[in-house]
Amino acid sequence: MRLSMSGTYTGHDYTLEAAVGHETGDGGVPHGILLNDFVAAVCLRDESMTLQTRQDIRRELGDAALVDISAVMAAFNGYPRAADGTGIPLEDYKEEATRSMRSALGLDALNQAG
Repeated sequence: MRLSMSGTYTGHDYTLEAAVGHETGDGGVPHGILLNDFVAAVCLRDESMTLQTRQDIRRELGDAALVDISAVMAAFNGYPRAADGTGIPLEDYKEEATRSMRSALGLDALNQAG
């Protein structure tokens, strides 16, 4: 939700489907392919791929970027888990604001499966 709202604010057109593997490419995000490769490597727990993508990030974006990217990944992994674990419901205004996005990404199906 934040990425699409940020794009509306900044005038960038981000392809949210790229975030869940429905589309290839950079998703309109600078270095998006590299970032997606790193996320995939970490989520797959592929040590050699993780090592390679970390090296690629350091080479292309620098050490500080690797730290920032890793911190963002960790945060995005933790926030929803904390909310889900405590049973925090989605607020009505967020439900309405994210309806089409959740449908396009297939997120509502995840709620029904659990």
